Amino acid sequence: MEELLARRLLNAVAHKDYAGGIPIQISVYPDKLMIWNPGELPPDWTIEKLLGKHASIPFNPDVANVFFRIGMIEAWGRGIERILEACRVAGAPMPKLRHEHSGLWVEFRYRPEHRNPASLVAGEVTGEVTGEVAGEVERLVLGLEGPMSRARLQQVLSLRHEDHFRESYLSPALRDGIVEMTIPDKPKSSKQQYRLTAKGAALRAKLRKESGA
Repeated sequence: MEELLARRLLNAVAHKDYAGGIPIQISVYPDKLMIWNPGELPPDWTIEKLLGKHASIPFNPDVANVFFRIGMIEAWGRGIERILEACRVAGAPMPKLRHEHSGLWVEFRYRPEHRNPASLVAGEVTGEVTGEVAGEVERLVLGLEGPMSRARLQQVLSLRHEDHFRESYLSPALRDGIVEMTIPDKPKSSKQQYRLTAKGAALRAKLRKESGA
């Protein structure tokens, strides 16, 4: 499982659209893990072509070339193929790919014996994640009740400056898979809202328990 996720993240970094400043987003659920990568397929490409034999056209050739030179990419144009191979070796269900307006979704389903919310979500939060979560992100998690707009979140947290809010609160929460967009394929939509992922909800429950709330 670790190998196929590592390959998907490597693929996402090489093909990410860095011009928009939107991070790669990872959402963890009890039965699946979803990775969204901002970027576009080459002209006239489809998911079917991406899943088959195809030429290598990395969105960021310089980044991809660095990975190739240090041995993290063994052959050009085989990123998706190697992900599918890793799924077969692990005995995991084949991932689902969905291309939308401004990004690519890849959904990994857990095997039935791995569908344990306590170990996949709460266990992860109580281990590595909680020690690294900044105080600003903890404030955001405790203040986020249901889907909320960026302006409403700032109001709840009594923050006046949007740049500071995005840099210190929202972006780290999105990057760590604690918060997700309600309209991920349109990150700049005027109707965009933010909500806790399963990982974020588990973290909030733990923070509230620790504070006695």
